[in-house]
Amino acid sequence: MTPTDPSGPAPVRILLCDDHAVVRAGLLALLGSAPGIEVVGEAGGGEEAVALAARLRPDVVLMDLQLGAGMDGIEATRRIVADAAAVTETGAGAGAGASGKGAHGPYVLVLTTYDTDADITRAIEAGATGYLLKAERPEELFSAIRAAAEGRTALSPPVAGRVMARMRGAGRPALTERERDILGQLARGLGNREIARALFISEATVKTHLGRIYDKLGVDTRAGAVAVAKEQRLLS
Repeated sequence: MTPTDPSGPAPVRILLCDDHAVVRAGLLALLGSAPGIEVVGEAGGGEEAVALAARLRPDVVLMDLQLGAGMDGIEATRRIVADAAAVTETGAGAGAGASGKGAHGPYVLVLTTYDTDADITRAIEAGATGYLLKAERPEELFSAIRAAAEGRTALSPPVAGRVMARMRGAGRPALTERERDILGQLARGLGNREIARALFISEATVKTHLGRIYDKLGVDTRAGAVAVAKEQRLLS
């Protein structure tokens, strides 16, 4: 492990949680080469991570989502965040963790191979401060850890893109089944007359539905509707 300069700031204290011993060993070696980062513990499952987080009070828990049998990473994140909040509210967290980075910790930084909308949403709702993919470069991981230790959000670019797309789509009325049908035909490049024939409706009905689709998606062109539909995964 890289020695810490005693005259410099305290290192960011990390707890690793991954059910694969080989992955943990790789992360230990990688993080050991990063200045200002210290691994203080490792867990192979969710229950162990929750217990170690309470005992060691690291600044950041590096959390995988899929942990085999037992508690998964989402539930472990939820419990770690809840425990940290409870400690802070009672005043017992003043000055914690040991690195002195603030009273809140530990923060949870998800490190996983999964980037589905469902996984991202569940992790954020559970209280994760960041969401990083294992495909990121080591420098990105180090930067995300330091950001998480300060309570700042750290997201892999693909994850950030998904989050922004969901935010842009938030609050828009859901498309009806008929509107989805028409949008699907629109994505195939069909004109109004062809869509009407394909769906056995009139051209006037197609135009009415297109107007509603444009309003709901916040666009004013056919190409714009298709682009937003693809971005928000509205097309089956």
